[in-house]
Amino acid sequence: MSLFTKLLADAERCTLCSEHLPLGPRPVVQLHPDARILVAGQAPRKRVHETGIPFNDPSGDRLREWMGISKAVFYDEKTVALLPMGFCFPGTGKSGDLPPRPECAKQWRGQLLAQLPNVELTLVLGKYAQNYHFDNPKLSLTELVSSWHNYWPAMAPLPHPSPRNNIWLSKNPWFEKEFVPVLQARVKEILG
Repeated sequence: MSLFTKLLADAERCTLCSEHLPLGPRPVVQLHPDARILVAGQAPRKRVHETGIPFNDPSGDRLREWMGISKAVFYDEKTVALLPMGFCFPGTGKSGDLPPRPECAKQWRGQLLAQLPNVELTLVLGKYAQNYHFDNPKLSLTELVSSWHNYWPAMAPLPHPSPRNNIWLSKNPWFEKEFVPVLQARVKEILG
């Protein structure tokens, strides 16, 4: 058994924070060492917890649209790796889902990222993932996303594709008009 296979199996069986999870543990990740695109997200939503399929919701539909790829390509683990900050549904609070549990990132993130040597583009969705992957947590979402060219072509900070961000998207039409075509071209280039 390879180190990658063992790490992934251990992560998928993780119960590290089970006492904090309202629906219990069900880690949801998609990884393979051959993956060329990494989506670094927040944590699975309730529907994802129920199905075990990452981004199996309107957020996933919008993300795939932004990337310009089909579900078949998106769910090909040898093409796209999906590694959230928290692997399990964290529960719901007053204004939406709770933040990802911090135990996952501490225990698994560094080890699993080290097993992805072929990643050419990392899409970083949402503030928790952005705080982990970028070194200036004081920037607002708008400031960070509008500075995407500073990290391009290897990384890109994105707003979370959730419908909860419709207001942000309507206030920042440049994102879908200017950045999304650049993103789609880069994804197409990587996938050949």
